[in-house]
Amino acid sequence: MSPNRRQFLAAGATAGLLTLSGCLDALDGGDGPDDGDRRLQLVLSDVATPLRSGYVIEFDDTERPRDGEAFEAALAGESYTTRGRTPFGSRPDDPTYARHEGTYYRLGSAVVNERAVTHPVVRLSAVADAGASDAPDAVVAETFSEADQRVVHVAHMAARARGNEGGVPWGLVRRGGYVFRDDDAASESQLVGADAPSHVVYHDTVFELDVRRERFHEAVYRATVDPVAESPERMEAILRAKFVDARLSGDDLSGQPRSILRDARGEGYAETHPYSEPYRQVLTGLHARAYLDGDIEKDAYVEEPGAGMALYDGSYYRYRLRFLTR
Repeated sequence: MSPNRRQFLAAGATAGLLTLSGCLDALDGGDGPDDGDRRLQLVLSDVATPLRSGYVIEFDDTERPRDGEAFEAALAGESYTTRGRTPFGSRPDDPTYARHEGTYYRLGSAVVNERAVTHPVVRLSAVADAGASDAPDAVVAETFSEADQRVVHVAHMAARARGNEGGVPWGLVRRGGYVFRDDDAASESQLVGADAPSHVVYHDTVFELDVRRERFHEAVYRATVDPVAESPERMEAILRAKFVDARLSGDDLSGQPRSILRDARGEGYAETHPYSEPYRQVLTGLHARAYLDGDIEKDAYVEEPGAGMALYDGSYYRYRLRFLTR
C-alpha cells in the first residue's frame, strides 16, 4: 500500500482552534532553538513513476485474496460486504484502483450497517525472568507459528508500555493487547482455546498469557467500484491531480536551484536562515512559502506544509522539509 499523501496536524477541536488562530505558541510551551543553529533541510525521495504502478493493483499479486471476489461482485452489481475491514484496503486519502478490460476503476466502500461481535484479545503480563528458579513452566515463543509469534510480539509491546513512558504502536495494539479480528486466524492459533499455554517466554521473560473474548461493534462495508478512466494517460492525469502538490521544470531553473534539487535527492540539502536566493526559488517552487521567513512555528495552518509530492522533469518525488539543529 502506498504511503499517505498528507498527515494532519490538528489533534482535536481545541488544538485546531488554537492553530487556526495562529496561536501555536500556546501549544509549543516555549521558545524554539536559536535561529543561528537551525538549518532547514530538504529531502527528496523517489516515488514510483508512473504513479499508476503504485496505485493500480493487480488482483493476482495482492496480499488480499478476497479483493478479486469483491471487485467481480461489485462490477456485476451484486452486494459484497465485509465486516471490520474495508474492501480493497482503500481510503479516501489513499485510494486504490484496478484495470479491467481497458477501463480503470476506483475501488472503495460504503458503510451499510453495524454488527456486534466477539473477538479474542491476547494480553501478556510479566511474571518472572526466564532463568529464575521459581519461574512457571512456559512455552518459548519462537516455537509458535510465524503468525502467533507476531501476536506475542504485539502483545509484548502493549505489556511493555503499561506504566511506562515509552510509546506503543496503537493500531497494532488494541485494548491493551492483540485482537484476533479474523475468526479463521483465531481458530488456527495455538494461543487461543483450551490447549493454549498459560505462560510464554519472550525476550528472556516469562509472561502470563491472558486470553479473553470481548465484545466489539464493527462497521459493515459494501464494496464499490466506479469507472474513472479509459486510458493510461487519463488515469495518470487523475493521480497527478490527486497527489502532486508542486511541479518543477529544469528549464525554468538556473544551475544553482537544479544543484540543490540534485543534492536533496541524496542525503538532503540544508541552509540556515536567511536562505540563499536559489534555495528560496526551490522553496517557492514547492509552494513552501511559509518557510521563507524562518518562523513557520508561529504561522497558522491546517495541513502539514513541509511534506508532499513533486513532479520534476517527468519524475515524481516525495519531498520533506524539516529543521535540524547542530
